[in-house]
Amino acid sequence: MGGGNESGVFEFLLLGLSQSPEDQHVLFGMFLSMYLVTVVGNMLIILAISFDSRLHTPMFFFLANLSFTDLFFVTNTIPKMLVNLQSQNKAISYTGCLTQLYFLISLVTLDNLILATMAYDRYVAICHPLHYTTTMSPGICILLLSFCWMISILYGLIHTLPMTRVTFCGSRKIHYIFCEMYVLLRLACSNTEVNHKVLMATGSFIFLIPFGFVIMSYVWIVRAILRIPSASSKYKAFSTCASHLAVVTLFYGTLCLVYLKPLHTYSMKDSVATVMYAVVTPMMNPFIYSLRNKDMHGALGKLFLGKAFQRLA
Repeated sequence: MGGGNESGVFEFLLLGLSQSPEDQHVLFGMFLSMYLVTVVGNMLIILAISFDSRLHTPMFFFLANLSFTDLFFVTNTIPKMLVNLQSQNKAISYTGCLTQLYFLISLVTLDNLILATMAYDRYVAICHPLHYTTTMSPGICILLLSFCWMISILYGLIHTLPMTRVTFCGSRKIHYIFCEMYVLLRLACSNTEVNHKVLMATGSFIFLIPFGFVIMSYVWIVRAILRIPSASSKYKAFSTCASHLAVVTLFYGTLCLVYLKPLHTYSMKDSVATVMYAVVTPMMNPFIYSLRNKDMHGALGKLFLGKAFQRLA
């Protein structure tokens, strides 16, 4: 098993959340529906932003990339889970498991960094509106996004490469919906103390610093909004942040429930929180960002109805 597995078994068994056939049918229908809604919703967001020139702004540029990341994220995990729910063969190869783990880590990190970048965008727009055009120029936006991708790719490698040296000589049964770091470390029979320490140290750094940046950004945003004399202007300013704030709360809330805890306390109860951040959050993001945004409503209307919508508008 990649040099670290002494037993010669080259696969794991992804058993999922339940072994009951009745439960598996229900789970298949539920996850298939959620996957389709997620794919369609995020694709619509990307297409609407791409084809409507009014949405070619920094905020929607980052939103399109967030939707792309969520689309990639669910496609990395859910299709394999759906196949397993309908098949007697629950096997996933060792290489396939580590590949899934790598993209899982990298894409969660990318989501995290893009949300922090979007918070910075809202901070500049509200606290320094006169400098917004120059501070958030297309070149700087591309540079910020490239930085997010680079950090995410490296962070995924930092955790995935050491896993190739971990020895698995006992059970290969993963009672989970995908290959996840904590679950794999629990199956290892070699010393994983270093892996765990690196996971906790770098995880706290890579997630808490952006989260702290988001908090500080909103502290300054709230202070700026409170200084606005007009109530309608206050509402308008806050409404531009409300969707992002809702997504941040959902993302970090579920993530903290799963990962900010010692390895030995990890249990199947955490699978509910995992499903929340791995499936529910990517599904909800398009709804959260489109429900209260008039520009997005218009872009989606043009995408579906074309010129007929323009005449009605």
